[in-house]
Amino acid sequence: MSSDEKEFRRLEKKALRSLFDSMVSGGYRIIGPKIANNAIVYRELSSIDDLPKGWIDVQDGGSYHLEQTGGEAYFGYVVGPDSPKRFLFPPERTLWSAEKNGKDINITIEQDEYPKTALLGVRPCELAAVAIQDKIFAEGEYVDPTYKARRDNTLLIAVNCTRAGNTCFCASMGTGPRAGSGYDIALTEVGGDNGYFIVESGSNEGDDIVNSLSLNPATSHEIDTAENAVNETVRCMGRTLETSGLKELLQSEFNSPRYDDIALRCLACGNCTLVCPTCFCSTVIDTTDLSGNRSERIRRWDSCFNIEHSYIHGGYIRGSIMARYRQWITHKLVNWIDQFGMAGCVGCGRCITWCPVGIDITEEAGAIRKSVKENVKVNKG
Repeated sequence: MSSDEKEFRRLEKKALRSLFDSMVSGGYRIIGPKIANNAIVYRELSSIDDLPKGWIDVQDGGSYHLEQTGGEAYFGYVVGPDSPKRFLFPPERTLWSAEKNGKDINITIEQDEYPKTALLGVRPCELAAVAIQDKIFAEGEYVDPTYKARRDNTLLIAVNCTRAGNTCFCASMGTGPRAGSGYDIALTEVGGDNGYFIVESGSNEGDDIVNSLSLNPATSHEIDTAENAVNETVRCMGRTLETSGLKELLQSEFNSPRYDDIALRCLACGNCTLVCPTCFCSTVIDTTDLSGNRSERIRRWDSCFNIEHSYIHGGYIRGSIMARYRQWITHKLVNWIDQFGMAGCVGCGRCITWCPVGIDITEEAGAIRKSVKENVKVNKG
């Protein structure tokens, strides 16, 4: 962070409620982190008292649990199973319904009701994921009108990370732990209950809210303290992924025996794609009730780990678990770059944490790289 480039202000911890109230008075519904079902998830908040103050998440491959620290941090956790994707690209949406009344058929195009919304607590890796989904759904010749409308009606309040999880590797992907862009307001939490937030705005809407709070400028010492906390998070990342030459490596190792090893462990459950903040596959389901008088068309999240996902008349393109995992990892780290100019992975680590058997994308990519290096040594020897 550089005070020469941006204006930084100090928000007292005890005054966080004023930021919340300012967004509410601006007509925003507030979605933010909340403890539910033994996890920290995004839910609608009625006040800042709903925030997981004093709680952290402890994550590893196939493992997640919460711990109460007794501390005063509002955002001491890392990431939960939810991401902004759940609200911008909902898991299920009815597109239209049809009712038969005698000889008449009435078709109703379902309207998407999405109120003005502020997403509070969005992490830098999640901002990067939103930017990826923007490119997919809101740019170019074909725009998803539902996504675009929701995106335009959403305010993003980011929180820079001052703690890294054991499955985080956003530093490797260049997506965190500091928010570089894509936010309306960014917060960096410093200290306990008597601490403060460093506040910066990134849009006209953010400026309006921050200016309404009449905050004092942050001192250089306060800015440096926040900067050091974020930099320490980089050092504490639980995972790393060597990205140099990775795209070319995975392209050349399409038939790596490592994929057979992964297939022995992978359950093809699709958890990794469901928690991933960038995965965008969906399917369309047509249903008719038992009377035959009502039909619906529903769009629902899908996963490339489902065998039906690759079905084309006559059979399945990816009939084995090995082929489906290879499709997933190469799409994330290879083909996505060709399609959208960026990797499809933001290093949030969710796919590692929420995989029931703890398959680790960083470990698997590293194993393929290692096997190539070993083969080169053998051939030279």
